Amino acid sequence: MSKEKTTSKKATGTNPQSILQEACAVYQPLYANPVSLLTGSKKGLAAKAALDFLDLSGFSADEFQDTFKTTIKTIQNYDRQELKLDAALSEKLLKSFALFEKGIELFGSAKAFHDWLHVSAYGLGNQVPVEMMDTITGIGLIEDELIRIAYGDLA
Repeated sequence: MSKEKTTSKKATGTNPQSILQEACAVYQPLYANPVSLLTGSKKGLAAKAALDFLDLSGFSADEFQDTFKTTIKTIQNYDRQELKLDAALSEKLLKSFALFEKGIELFGSAKAFHDWLHVSAYGLGNQVPVEMMDTITGIGLIEDELIRIAYGDLA
């Protein structure tokens, strides 16, 4: 394959969904299966991964900081110094990328999924999904809810 970028993309501007899909493609091999997830998490992600997630998810700075328990300034400093994130933060980011990939498939766009994350969900005990993303268990429960929605099991 050529290293040149393809020219088949529309030159009308940047499509947020396309950007998110490209980022998921970059990180997807790291969360493709449990062993990859474990290995990628233990090695630590480059801080750029957190900035990519922030840019692409539609999260506000406060949502990002509440979810990932770190400040954007810290992430930016890590990025400037080319430092890696710790295993716990790397794992949460990879799980979040996987979650957004599933959400985009189901809802059709990053924005639609982001909007859904901010509305209480019956299948999650009427909790707001984004408020559950601060733990791996919460992310897992949201993934389970997306599977139920995909299969029409809303009750």
